Amino acid sequence: MAGPLSGVRVVDLTAVISGPMATQIMGDQGADVIKVEPLGIGDIMRYLGAQRNGVGAMFSVANRSKRSVAMDLKADEGREVLFELVKGADVFVQNFRPGAIGRMGLGYDDIKKHNPDIIYVSISGFGQDGPYANQRVYDAIIQATSGFADTQTDSETGKPTLFKTLVCDKVTALTVSQAITSALFARANGQGGQHLTVNMLDSSVAFLWPDAMFNHTFLEDFERTMDFSDFYKIGETKDGFVSSSALSDAEFKALCRALDLHAMAEDPKMATVFDRTKNAEAMMGAFEEAMANMTTDHLVQRMREEDVPGARVNKREELVTDPQIVNNRTVIETEHPVAGRMQEPRPAPEFGKTPAEITRPSPMLGQHTEEVLKEAGVSQERIGALREAKVIL
Repeated sequence: MAGPLSGVRVVDLTAVISGPMATQIMGDQGADVIKVEPLGIGDIMRYLGAQRNGVGAMFSVANRSKRSVAMDLKADEGREVLFELVKGADVFVQNFRPGAIGRMGLGYDDIKKHNPDIIYVSISGFGQDGPYANQRVYDAIIQATSGFADTQTDSETGKPTLFKTLVCDKVTALTVSQAITSALFARANGQGGQHLTVNMLDSSVAFLWPDAMFNHTFLEDFERTMDFSDFYKIGETKDGFVSSSALSDAEFKALCRALDLHAMAEDPKMATVFDRTKNAEAMMGAFEEAMANMTTDHLVQRMREEDVPGARVNKREELVTDPQIVNNRTVIETEHPVAGRMQEPRPAPEFGKTPAEITRPSPMLGQHTEEVLKEAGVSQERIGALREAKVIL
């Protein structure tokens, strides 16, 4: 069965993660994603991280379900060929620095001349204008600016730290993919094409806000509590680590029973959620002390017996053998024609009638150039001339 985005064609000029992951999600959902890369090394993410036979693991997972076309977009002939691809496309996505794509002659006004109904997507770090707009941006820079790093501040040293993953890039990717499908829906309802702008800073702040900024939301007098992030602590056992969350009164009492802290369960200072937030330091200290005297297996068993939200902390190498992940088929084995056997996550949403799936492995640079250009009506003779002129790979 075809995926939910079957019939949608995406011309993807993005690199690194925020754009490629967004279009990978669309590719898994059935869209025909044509990844347009520059000649030479292509997307720099091809070379970052673990490699096998010239295939990068990070690139492969974020660029599966796509075809690759390699061309020189600085050349007039290269742009002319791109315009041919645009005529048959629904979506055009780019994440160049603001202003750069316009100087290349590939801005929204340039593209819509060839396809007035195109959904044109501009992804940036800080936005299309403003004091930071032209600054080079990577995930860590947005973590610092957006408040992500501050939420990870060590309570003892006062030092902020970074999430050790490309969290802002990936939050932006999710924002972009959702926004594109909304724009496609609006177009289907007669609204036509449009220019969609998404930036990493706005996406990250919006994602962070509900919990991380609740002490910074009301603008008049209000009752302040501990930040939500202060409750996010890993418990250390005799032989490992666990995570537990006990928000409701019933869950709090259940965790106390699991930890044999029966007196604290009845302490009036811990009677309500708000009471516990005011006395969180004492509560967390008692939890930590009790956990340190139990093994991980025993504590996890006790939490399950008491219906406490809790789990052992999986090491990454243990992740694929976790019983729930095995049950869900969260991680599947695939075969890459160059890199060989791989394991990677399946598409997360499960559609009842239009299933998402990995439609093809990540492409080698320029692997589908000739195939895609022929589909766009470019003659074999012209393809040969473009290749001879080193405009395409």
